[in-house]
Amino acid sequence: MKNKKNMSAPLLCSVFLFSVALFLWVFGIYAIGSVSQGYMVEWQFLSMCGTDWSLPIIVDCISLIFSCFVCLISGSVSLFSVSYMEGEVFMRRFMLLIMAFVGSMNLLIFIPSLITILLGWDGLGIVSFALVIYYQNKKSLAAGMLTVLANRIGDALLILSICFMVSWGEWRIGYGMVGDFSLLVCFLVVIGAMTKSAQIPFSAWLPAAMAAPTPVSALVHSSTLVTAGVYLVIRFYSTLVEAQEVLWFLSKMGALTLLMAGLSACFEVDLKKIIALSTLSQLGLMMFTVGVGFPIIAVFHLFTHALFKALLFLCAGSIIHSTADTQDGRILGNLNYLLPFSSSCLVLSSVALCGMPFLSGFYSKDLILEGVFSSFNGSLEVFVMLMGAGLSLVYSLRILLMGVFGQSFGGGLFTYSVESGYTVLSVIILSIGAIMGGWLLQSIWVSVSGFSLVGVFGKAVIGIVTFFGLFYWIISFLLVETFSKKFFSKLSRFLSSMWFMNTVSGSFLAGVGLKYGGLMHLHLDLGWMEVFGGQGVFKALESGISLAYFAQGSGFLIYMRIFLVLLILFLVGMWYS
Repeated sequence: MKNKKNMSAPLLCSVFLFSVALFLWVFGIYAIGSVSQGYMVEWQFLSMCGTDWSLPIIVDCISLIFSCFVCLISGSVSLFSVSYMEGEVFMRRFMLLIMAFVGSMNLLIFIPSLITILLGWDGLGIVSFALVIYYQNKKSLAAGMLTVLANRIGDALLILSICFMVSWGEWRIGYGMVGDFSLLVCFLVVIGAMTKSAQIPFSAWLPAAMAAPTPVSALVHSSTLVTAGVYLVIRFYSTLVEAQEVLWFLSKMGALTLLMAGLSACFEVDLKKIIALSTLSQLGLMMFTVGVGFPIIAVFHLFTHALFKALLFLCAGSIIHSTADTQDGRILGNLNYLLPFSSSCLVLSSVALCGMPFLSGFYSKDLILEGVFSSFNGSLEVFVMLMGAGLSLVYSLRILLMGVFGQSFGGGLFTYSVESGYTVLSVIILSIGAIMGGWLLQSIWVSVSGFSLVGVFGKAVIGIVTFFGLFYWIISFLLVETFSKKFFSKLSRFLSSMWFMNTVSGSFLAGVGLKYGGLMHLHLDLGWMEVFGGQGVFKALESGISLAYFAQGSGFLIYMRIFLVLLILFLVGMWYS
């Protein structure tokens, strides 16, 4: 009875989230999508020094669809948690954290003000730390500290950008504001968004966050935490377009992240980390798309990616849960016979990730490739982007060849269990979204319904890039040992370590940052800043009060003498000045 009582919390949360998602979808189509315009509701608290302090809420096609997908994926994750977290004692606390996570993301989605957006931005950082350290061991604590320190850099940069925007008298984003410090503000916002979306050089925390439970990973890597930075850049795009240097920098960092994460995923053996690196690769693709001038296509890919990436994580979680917590790809295998439903849905989500025609990923990925071909970019940048996009099929095939169709090196059949009905239902809901999500969005969203006009050569290159990973299938079965020893023997450590990003950003934040932070606290906060700050002011006030008490409490004649001396000194000073 106690177990049923604990399981009632995720069931109620999933029903509530599905209801909200259905309402937002219907309302978004008939109230917003039919008229193709947005609305803004604003509550003004006070007006001071020529600046309005208000709480604006924006309701347009992008915010409604994004919130709908967040609620849909969160409802599926809550339903999946009924089975995956069935042995959890504090289930209500876990679901409370999940709902706080979803609420913070919705605050970030609907509020277009850079001040009030910090409510959702900081809420995501705090709740993500609590979720990453949920298992309360050394590994999860280290991953949680790395996550929260990287996110705090973004918080500090956003606060600095708000300070520089005081001269503008406006904190609402999306209005093309140009004024003093405009280039600096744009750089601060973009680098703050890069910390949340784990772009180079802040990429170390994203694979480390895999220490969280799999339902949390599905939520974090699909539609909430890592997409917050991309969403902020897209909302701020009308201001960024005035600073082309910032967009140039963003496109270069996005292309490098896309290439780095794709190559690292081709050498990773942990199932969840391969999926995490694929998320990092797709985030780099979105940032690159925004940088080259296609924010609407980037947000379209953000929506379709959320659907099939959540499905990919839930299928991986079902496999891990059914194989006695095994996630090493060198052990898994033959899952198509042992877990046919989860394996088939894993194949479906991987194929959607590759951009297979007429699945969700195809519509947005094809638009991105066509937009890059039709824009004015350098040949090296286009080559890096095409190579990174082509690697998506390579690491997707690695997942399938290791886990689904490969040979099993695990234990006996008694270690495998069958998926529960809650898992099957949550996976079916997301499978429908992975199949039909891109087509539905393109049919109702006017801004992404048209394709760019590219030539026959461009279309042929797009097709080759989409199916480029099939060469890996041939190599893996025929020449895998010879190929790997000949080409990647010296580069394998460099490529598998995310280009040493763990040392560059992870060790810097967790090691050097914490060490010098402790020294600064010891020598500054508890040292001379305390003398000239709190304690110093207290001592000065205490001395001044003692002097005033002596002057006023020793008699009327002494008080008059002190008053006359001070008056004479004041008059002499005024005379010489």
